[in-house]
This record gives sequence, C-alpha cells and structure tokens, in this order.
Amino acid sequence: MTKEHYYLLLADDDEDDCLFFKEALDEITISTTLSVVHDGVQLMNYLKTNIANLPDVLFLDLNMPLKNGLECLAEIKDNENLKNLPIIIFSTSLDSEIVDKLYLKGASFYIRKPGEFSKLKNVIEKALTIAPENSFKQPERANFILQP
Repeated sequence: MTKEHYYLLLADDDEDDCLFFKEALDEITISTTLSVVHDGVQLMNYLKTNIANLPDVLFLDLNMPLKNGLECLAEIKDNENLKNLPIIIFSTSLDSEIVDKLYLKGASFYIRKPGEFSKLKNVIEKALTIAPENSFKQPERANFILQP
C-alpha cells in the first residue's frame, strides 16, 4: 500500500515538537501533507467532523491536555468510523507498561521522540516506509517500537 503522497495528522500540544516534526517532513523523500491539532478534544472533534477525509496516518502524542493520547486511542478504536485509522504513538516516554497497553489497545507503532533532528527524520521516513508494507497493520510486539 505504498502511496505517492501521505496525508498526516499530528496530535501534539508541544509547539516546538510540532515545528520539529514539520521541518523533518520537509526533508524526507516521501511526499506528505500535514495537519496539526494540539489537544485530545481538538483531535477527536477534527476526526469526527472529517470522517469522509481521514488522514492516512495519525501521529499521536500521549501527554496532551484535556484528553490524553491513551484516552484518544481508546475512543478512536471504539468508534466504528475511526477504528481502522492507523495510529503511530509519538511520545517522549518509553515506559514498558504503557507501551504494552498501547499495543493491546491497537496502536500501529510506537516511536519515542528522538532529540536529534537527523534521527527524527530517519524514524518518520522509516515509519512511512515500513508501515505501509503491511497496510499499517500492527506488527508482532517485538517490532512495535520503531527506532531511528
């Protein structure tokens, strides 16, 4: 399911992380369009009002105000219209209990936000290369965490 162009949605409340993400997208070889929301309530409203035009992939931060990433993931997976949306968790945390919970809740992949720009570019490009090979289906647990 490799596409020529991906429509991405980033849900992250950190302005610097959003800018970093946008700049990384500008430098990878994969063509993308990015929309950004800054909290969980805004994310869910966006998805529910854009059912006919959902993103190809949602990059979801865990630590957001109003509704966190785990709550959004559960709500998306419980919604018949949204449950097949590929979700890549994109967070600074790497707590193994939380990662296990996200895997069980149906996230497609997990990326720990790298501090280095080159690593961020690499891991985003890797996600958009590897994930489509299996139609964004969740891999075995051992391959759930993507590394730069």
